[in-house]
Amino acid sequence: MRNCSLHCPAGPTTYDCIKIIVVRDGSAIIYSEFGQRPVSLGDVVLLGAHVLAGTEPEGQVTVTTIYLDTDYVLDLLFWQYADVLHDRLDAVGFAKTVYSEPAQILSLGVDRVGLLMPWLDELVRLSVDGAYTARFNRMQALWFSIADVIAPYVKVSPMRLSPTQRARARLTVPRHRRFVPMREEATRVRDLLRDDPPRSWSLDELAAMVHLSPKQLSRVFSDAFGLTPRAYQTRLRVAEMARLLRETDAPISEAGRAAGWRSRSRAHDAFKECTGLSPREYRSLSETR
Repeated sequence: MRNCSLHCPAGPTTYDCIKIIVVRDGSAIIYSEFGQRPVSLGDVVLLGAHVLAGTEPEGQVTVTTIYLDTDYVLDLLFWQYADVLHDRLDAVGFAKTVYSEPAQILSLGVDRVGLLMPWLDELVRLSVDGAYTARFNRMQALWFSIADVIAPYVKVSPMRLSPTQRARARLTVPRHRRFVPMREEATRVRDLLRDDPPRSWSLDELAAMVHLSPKQLSRVFSDAFGLTPRAYQTRLRVAEMARLLRETDAPISEAGRAAGWRSRSRAHDAFKECTGLSPREYRSLSETR
């Protein structure tokens, strides 16, 4: 995030992130997918990732630009619509459908943009100071305050939404929790799975360990953790496989077997469904960090 004043034409340029440009002073002509449009105090420019845009100041223009990582925005979108999106991967298609205009000029008005100024200034200062870890919560609070003012002005495409069937058995983030005291049987089975993720537990074996029927155990465990025992164990295996890919040089097939899968294709499919990346992509990404 940064403040800047422009006196000369800039661009066109594109970024691998979402940009929110708040006009603080002066005026300019912005050209992008919407054509050429004038902007001045009271306007906010929203640009999607990989969208070309250029600026021709009319004398000078001062702006504050917020850069938003696309993965971060998708995570927020998923949790905002967690009651209708099946999993995080659904958020990608949902975003493309709902936010079909990747370049927009939002006319908030001088008063509303004025409301943003103190938050923008503090957020810029914290960004310049590099206080991302120590002031993380404050920076998130400032961003959400800004987003709360801007969001109603963002153009969206109408889409019929309806709650999806509860995805207990899939590798989704548990989102339909009841937040009630957990039964002892659920915590005991969780501990069994955590202690030995590679072990091929059957539902019958786990149910016998806690003196429940398989059907009862599946219901009790899902109510507690939002996943069936099998899906929960798969998430544990994916976490262990990811650790091995990050911290060791073990071949991908060996990492999958060490995590508990006999089938390489099953390990590949489960890992990608849970993380959004193939094991090879995950290892490559880890090596570049």
